[in-house]
Amino acid sequence: QHIVQRGNDRQPTFFADADRVRYLTDLNEIALRVGCHVHAYVLMTNHVHLLVTPTERGQVAHVMQSLGRRYVRYINDRYRRTGTLWEGRYKACPVQDSTHVLRCYRYIELNPLRAAMVTDPGKYPLSSYPANALGQYDALVHPHADYISLSADPEQRLVAYRALVMEHIDPTELDAIREHLQRQHAYGTDRFRELIERQIGRRAGPPKIGRPRKADRGHHVESAL
Repeated sequence: QHIVQRGNDRQPTFFADADRVRYLTDLNEIALRVGCHVHAYVLMTNHVHLLVTPTERGQVAHVMQSLGRRYVRYINDRYRRTGTLWEGRYKACPVQDSTHVLRCYRYIELNPLRAAMVTDPGKYPLSSYPANALGQYDALVHPHADYISLSADPEQRLVAYRALVMEHIDPTELDAIREHLQRQHAYGTDRFRELIERQIGRRAGPPKIGRPRKADRGHHVESAL
């Protein structure tokens, strides 16, 4: 799942390096405890992106709720403040394996570049890029199978991933990732979306365009009236 959590009213959520270290330490501890794998992340000034795979249903909610409560308590105690820190509930969307997962890897780790905070993602230490692209150890990062499939050789995998990250990205890809996350729609093929919908029992994407099925037409006509 691709997750984003923003500061309340887009206000900062990290005020010092110690805050960022605390957030990542708590995230690692909670994710390990519940068995949720973190593949990619970035900590920006006022929001966070994560790409995670839960091993059981409900784990993402458990991780984000536990992390949110613990981190807000830490910030309020440290800076003698009260009230909320995050802008409501986090947003998340399921992500299909293969190219969609790697696109989200890239989208997340290039956030500092798009925000003009750095000219090289390797210069931004608060993301998974140093681990995924440069081979630096990061206890939080658990490689996804599609990342591993880039190459059987670890060094060649780093080379392949760096090339993937730095290749030209179609703006429509960025728009699609943002839209699916904002609307919390499944990011993948129609077949993937339909599979997710069967699992969760509700719509996970926009309604299909076209004439309704015969069994549904009466209902649609009656609603229009």
